[in-house]
Amino acid sequence: MAVRHRLVRGALEEVWAVLADGRLYGDWVVGPSSSRHSAGDWPGVGSRIEYTVVLGPVKLTGETIVRLCQPPRQLELEALSGWLGSARIAFELRPWGDDTLVIVDEHPLRGPGGALHNAALDALLQVRHRSMLGRLARVVETHGAHEGEDD
Repeated sequence: MAVRHRLVRGALEEVWAVLADGRLYGDWVVGPSSSRHSAGDWPGVGSRIEYTVVLGPVKLTGETIVRLCQPPRQLELEALSGWLGSARIAFELRPWGDDTLVIVDEHPLRGPGGALHNAALDALLQVRHRSMLGRLARVVETHGAHEGEDD
């Protein structure tokens, strides 16, 4: 199980606003080269975002489904990656003074990832999470800085 955390400069509501905006998914998630709304009202339970990952000449498609949504503190997703299987990705948000502590917990559920899950895979997930949480922090800081400009 790969668990990582980051203190994000922004209020709990600002971080939640980014997670709850499906249009921003591709801005902070590491891996997809593109993403698009597929079904439901993101981030409602059962809503879906389809994504494409490009690895050289190979294009892989997948889908992320919301499995649990408890605004503004918890969002749990299942990333379905075809023959590779699926993974649970859980976000927990905790107010930390004026900022927000974001905890991400990911582990494989099905397919080869689940069957072959080991410390080496967790190490790779840690690297991915570090990057993803950094991207999330940047989106929150940018998004929060521009909120209200259209009003």
